[in-house]
Amino acid sequence: MPRILGVDIPGNKRIEYSLRYIYGVGPTRAMEIIKKAGIPLGLKANDLTNEHISKITAILQNDYAVEGDLRRMLLQDIRRLQSIGSYRGFRHRRNLPVRGQRTKTNARTRKGRKQTVGAIRDKTQRKLAGT
Repeated sequence: MPRILGVDIPGNKRIEYSLRYIYGVGPTRAMEIIKKAGIPLGLKANDLTNEHISKITAILQNDYAVEGDLRRMLLQDIRRLQSIGSYRGFRHRRNLPVRGQRTKTNARTRKGRKQTVGAIRDKTQRKLAGT
């Protein structure tokens, strides 16, 4: 398994698919990196030479924000939205959908499990809830 920028990429896959295991590298960016580095398409990640790996690492460090830097930038953007009191920042803080999706129904991934609000009518259930 070759290691690029602290990430073990799968060696049994072709390089254009293996590079996608790096946070911030998708299909298009992976192809751009391969072309810039001059690596033949279809080469398995295990077959990469040290020269190829160093070229890929140099391209990723110089031209793109990936892994820790990208995560840090995204967290800073969210913190900025929260600090200026924007609607999007408020939605991030409340852990609700940010991009205008409906929340009356659906949105369970973001909101979590349903929580019933209100009085419990059954006495035995009320005693269980109180303890």
